Amino acid sequence: MTFYEVHARSIINKVPASSRMPFRATINPYRGCGHACAYCFARGTHTYLDLDAGLDFNSKIIVKVNAAELARKELTRPQWSGEHIAMGTNVDCYQRAEGRYRLMPGIIGALRDARSPFSILTKGTLLLRDLDLLCEAAEVSEVGLSLSVGFADAGLSRSVEPGTPSPQRRLEVCSAITARGLRCGILMGPVLPFLSDSPAQLAETVRQIAAAGASSVSPIVLHLRPGAREWFLGWLTEHHPDLVGKYQRLYGSGAYAPRQYQQQIAARVADLARQHRVGQVGPAAARRPVRQRRPGAAAGPARPADGVGTSRPVVAAGRARPSRNPSLDEVQLTLPT
Repeated sequence: MTFYEVHARSIINKVPASSRMPFRATINPYRGCGHACAYCFARGTHTYLDLDAGLDFNSKIIVKVNAAELARKELTRPQWSGEHIAMGTNVDCYQRAEGRYRLMPGIIGALRDARSPFSILTKGTLLLRDLDLLCEAAEVSEVGLSLSVGFADAGLSRSVEPGTPSPQRRLEVCSAITARGLRCGILMGPVLPFLSDSPAQLAETVRQIAAAGASSVSPIVLHLRPGAREWFLGWLTEHHPDLVGKYQRLYGSGAYAPRQYQQQIAARVADLARQHRVGQVGPAAARRPVRQRRPGAAAGPARPADGVGTSRPVVAAGRARPSRNPSLDEVQLTLPT
């Protein structure tokens, strides 16, 4: 793995209203991701840097080393409107590189001091390192935390998302967060057709999510955009060649599975969430009332009232292209690991 250290010109990216996202701003301290998920929708964005969407995305990571400094500067500008800032919408901000660069404590500290509402979506257990900071931020603003756990099958996880902690370790993070008095939702995505979508598999995944004390579960079916499509089908050819034809028929030439299939998955997960009382049982802290945000601050993504989220949460399907993509001529230092 190689880290490319760059000094970004800005760190808060504006998200246009036309994107239909429930947030208007994002922060992405990294580009590329060592989690190496074969299905990652963000793979195509690496081609903006003249890098490929496959191995380069997994192993050539752009690190915006001045991210925390920029966040503090931009959050204190008079023209900053206090929008909700979403993190983890493009690549994971708690991937392996964060253990080395420690950019998130500075970013969270800046958000806390600015009393800015924000949310984090991650597969990384490193989130627990910053739990004290997150609790401090939640005292003064609205903080949304979510773990991505698409399925409970640890063997499938090792194969298709080899750089991530196991699903069970991620759910332990959810339990630890709720034990500290913060809500933690689960993005149940992606659900992989023919691999993690059987009634028994869905039931076991939701059962474990409920046991972890999650405040909500939001299922999302695999979608295959350019870059991710080619890499995922390559993985499928190697590991499950018998399914290649089924996937080609299910997805055709588009990025999404048929709407009827998505609705079936959403309905099954919603029913399972009710059966297992997701958001109603588990650690007592998971039922802690949401803190009020400061007057005038923009609201973040709405929380589901019944513990069940939408079948296609837009937080995991970000379409907005970052306002600026650093090119490799900005590289300051290359560090092999």
